[in-house]
Amino acid sequence: MAMPTKPMKIRAWIEDGATNVATIKAIIFHDMESGLRKDKASGQTVPAHFITELNCDHNGKTVMTCMWGPAVSKNPFLSFRVKNAKKGDTIKLNWVDNQGNKEVGESKIE
Repeated sequence: MAMPTKPMKIRAWIEDGATNVATIKAIIFHDMESGLRKDKASGQTVPAHFITELNCDHNGKTVMTCMWGPAVSKNPFLSFRVKNAKKGDTIKLNWVDNQGNKEVGESKIE
């Protein structure tokens, strides 16, 4: 199974009129195989391959940690808010999966 060339897409912004609260939306491109599905052609079980931990940092400080398992769907989508944010701040997402693969994505708050 090939991992996508772009591991995630992140957008972060502060709504007009909002004070210091940024909205973050991200899609993480990952197959998220549970280990329970069978390949239609071979009949063999597809090995488990899923994200186990995802972290969000705001200007280098961890503001959220997600502990995931095989029940999370393919290409998970996140939407959340971060307080004490301003335009130009850095949002960084990083994840690790059950096979030891890691990815990092970064965006500036608009």
